[in-house]
Amino acid sequence: MISTEIVGQSSLIVLRCLCLFPLTALCHFDDDYDQPHSYMPPVVKGSNYFADAFPSETDFKRRWIVSEARKDFTDDSIAKYEGKWLLEQPKDVGLIGDLGLVLKSKAKHHAISVFLERPFVFDSVPLVVQYEVKFQNGMDCGGAYIKLLTHDNNLDLHDFNDLTPFMIMFGPDKCGNDYKVHFIIKHRNPLTGVYEEKHAKRPNTDLKEYFNDKKTHLFTLVLNADNSFQVYVDQMMVNRGNLLYDMSPPVNPPKSVVDVNDTQPADWDDREKIPDPNAVKPKDWDDREMIPDVHSLKPDGWLDDEPEFIPDPKAKKPSDWDVELDGDWEAPKINNPKCDLAPGCGEWISPKMKNPRYRGRWSPPLIRNPKYKGKWSPRMIPNPNYYEDRNPFGMSAIGALGLELWSMSTDILFDNFIVTDNKRVADLWANDSWALKHTLELEAIAAQRHVGQILMDSFEERPWLFVVFVVVCSFVALIFIVCCCANPQVEEDAKYKKTDKSPGAALKNLSPGRQETTEYMNVLRRNEDATKTTRRKGKTPIQ
Repeated sequence: MISTEIVGQSSLIVLRCLCLFPLTALCHFDDDYDQPHSYMPPVVKGSNYFADAFPSETDFKRRWIVSEARKDFTDDSIAKYEGKWLLEQPKDVGLIGDLGLVLKSKAKHHAISVFLERPFVFDSVPLVVQYEVKFQNGMDCGGAYIKLLTHDNNLDLHDFNDLTPFMIMFGPDKCGNDYKVHFIIKHRNPLTGVYEEKHAKRPNTDLKEYFNDKKTHLFTLVLNADNSFQVYVDQMMVNRGNLLYDMSPPVNPPKSVVDVNDTQPADWDDREKIPDPNAVKPKDWDDREMIPDVHSLKPDGWLDDEPEFIPDPKAKKPSDWDVELDGDWEAPKINNPKCDLAPGCGEWISPKMKNPRYRGRWSPPLIRNPKYKGKWSPRMIPNPNYYEDRNPFGMSAIGALGLELWSMSTDILFDNFIVTDNKRVADLWANDSWALKHTLELEAIAAQRHVGQILMDSFEERPWLFVVFVVVCSFVALIFIVCCCANPQVEEDAKYKKTDKSPGAALKNLSPGRQETTEYMNVLRRNEDATKTTRRKGKTPIQ
């Protein structure tokens, strides 16, 4: 039989393992993450039109221009672009010395821009635009998109505002539960010369995580000369399409349009089925929902000849009553006092009951309409505004990059902008910048996760695990309580319960040294028992 001492020791070991294992895991995470990481600015490895990793405050002030403009048609209190921009490290510093452009103000208009090193011309090479965004406080409502401004030798970035011409708008935007990654182009109508916005179809991917997890995310747009495009987030494709087929409204209008002046002819019958004019209601069809209750009887004493109301005998015609103006005077009606003593007065009407033979309202069955001509629709005519642009990629050149934003969230960090004509160049740039941050952020999340959160996540993914956890903990706790409450005297007596062997006989099997020790311990135990007995009897023990 296993002793309670052994069971108690085993339960303590189990409890210690349960407590120390997750703590050991957390310590292991912390040791990996506490190592310092120095920042090394990325270097562009290939052709580019613009690249900025914000290596220093001096370089930032030399290149970027904060707008001094005011928004037109806006209340004066919010018309000015007075939102603050600062160059800062992220709140949770992953790379020491890594600076980013941070939008600082809440509920303010922000505008800042920078010229490209050289204009990008839409001819035969793809356009690749890439940058990082980190919503350090999450995102309530606002945007973090960029605008690629139309090349113009007279463009003054100090006056950059919402009406400044741009060719492409790209990046994340969110308000309420509407999460977007914009890709908008400005397409020039060849007939009118007017630029119209064309929006890419929305991604099927759930974008919510990118706005709420407070991690650094990489947004990449690839626009190819064959009009195809791809949108990536964290180097994973979230949208793709073609400028000719996947924009709204379409780049090219339809060849035919509805004739708005066309009207439906008066004799056009578009009723596919009509009531049968020859149908006759069956004679046995009962459409009375309620009928008189045939089982009800008129109460005894009912006064059929007495009206329910009678003229008031005490009423008198007013002295100023003018028959010519007011008509004949009639006394007002009052309740007939005779009816108060009877079940009722006047004509007795049997109460209503549901008709057991009621079949509903009858209507003639429907038949095919012999005059049916089909559903009418207005005729189509050639679209007077039709044109066909087979190369919407051929937009006007871009010469600057700008951020013109409004946000209800602060501390939105932008970093590592690049405009190039080679996706490989953008990938290498990301490997030397975003990939390092992404790895460190994943390690930080693993290191900071609390044991309780780990358990909660496990319970959410596998609810049955919670039941197992409770059962195991209850079992261990029960064993621990039993061990603590067990009678030690019973344990001691069990040591000597060896069939007919006495404690003295057991000593004979021990070595001489152990026999002396054991005998001495037995004497001490007997003296202690004798002392307890003497005290209970009120006697003083003999020394």
